[in-house]
Amino acid sequence: MHSCLVKSAKIATPLYAVAAKERGAVLRARGHRIEQWAQNAGFQARAGEILPVPDDDGRMDAILFGLGSNEDPLALATAAEKLPAGTYRLASGPSDADLAALGWLLGTYSYTRYRSAPPRSAPKLVLPEGCDGEAVSRIAAGLFWGRDLVATPANEMGPEDLAAAARSLARRHRARCRVTAGTALAEGYPMIQAVGGGSARPPCLIDLIWGNRGAPKLTLVGKGVCFDSGGLDLKSAAGMLTMKKDMGGAAAVLALGHMIMAAGLDVRLRILVPAVENAVSGTAYRPGDVLRSRKGLTVEIGNTDAEGRLVLADALSLADEEEPDLLIDIATLTGAARAATGMELPPFFTDDEALAKALEQHGHAVADPLWRLPLWRGYENTLDSSIADLNNAPGYTLAGAITAALFLNRFVTKTARWMHLDIPAWNDRPRPGRKVGPDLNGVRALYALLSARYAPARVRRASAH
Repeated sequence: MHSCLVKSAKIATPLYAVAAKERGAVLRARGHRIEQWAQNAGFQARAGEILPVPDDDGRMDAILFGLGSNEDPLALATAAEKLPAGTYRLASGPSDADLAALGWLLGTYSYTRYRSAPPRSAPKLVLPEGCDGEAVSRIAAGLFWGRDLVATPANEMGPEDLAAAARSLARRHRARCRVTAGTALAEGYPMIQAVGGGSARPPCLIDLIWGNRGAPKLTLVGKGVCFDSGGLDLKSAAGMLTMKKDMGGAAAVLALGHMIMAAGLDVRLRILVPAVENAVSGTAYRPGDVLRSRKGLTVEIGNTDAEGRLVLADALSLADEEEPDLLIDIATLTGAARAATGMELPPFFTDDEALAKALEQHGHAVADPLWRLPLWRGYENTLDSSIADLNNAPGYTLAGAITAALFLNRFVTKTARWMHLDIPAWNDRPRPGRKVGPDLNGVRALYALLSARYAPARVRRASAH
């Protein structure tokens, strides 16, 4: 269990989480002394508001914490960020104990790799009643590791570094990890090789496999563009500033893989990550080039900055050959997705109605929402090329997230259940547990979905009785 969660403590300061609409009733229930103190201090239970309450000797006796009017299920993250080191217990507050504890843990996260000062001592929380501390800790560990991968600058997170992270994950869970790199990609994965061919750091395809052969096949594919300059269709300086996050899809599937393997879900898990750097050089691929894909389809390059769909296409083709029970890809794919739904509500695409409904329900339940956009077949002809099977950058400039999803879908022809997530892997404004910077949008929703769909055999046996 995470070190900031404890099963019990002899001394723990009570923390009263108070919603704005319940402020009066909650304060009255705490007694006259606390009610009077809160009134004198002007405590309004605004989101993130903290008021220490002293005892008669002036020592801290309790903490009042405001949930505000929206009552974010992860609100306790703000308390963990602001409170001094010590041990606290939740005396009242959010009804979902798991989300309350997860929020607390998220508030303790920081990326300190390049800081010379020692990290702050994070406060601890007594496990709330009904909370599954091991499950919450498992999720937090995956999120923290994945955020660290995204936060690491590209000079120390190239394709081989990403492969090393995958190998480390495989060793931890006794999985098999094979990496195909450099010119060895040209035969089976020509588009991965072409996109990564402009960099001095060779591209690679990471292939991790875990679980029993007879279990349902679950395959996760993550976009691993470790830095995206835009290629010869060069991005602006501002456009490149956060492009270390363009491997956010890879970080997401690796983090999700950790959660799945640590929980022992009943799957034969495969994780595929095409890892490349989209760089500018004499060996970079060019606008107007025609690339052959693993699938056999030819792709005219309309824009070298639409590289993510190219590397994903070869990886999806490999995944599709096995016809898994479920195939999911995650990518920081289009600015159009951000324009459509913003940074906090990433879109997803699937033709499977039951799967779509389940993901939306689980996302809502764990406060990790996603929004379904249509695979509108009316836009299929925007992918046409005059000289090849497809163009990677349609001349039709609208509905970019949809046309990108349709492009990927051309490389999934055998698998019955496929889902594509177009995530930002980044927060552009602070919220509880979600500071500005790297994030793994949609991973918790997917983990909730997969946990319900592929519960370990021992759990299924227990529920049957």
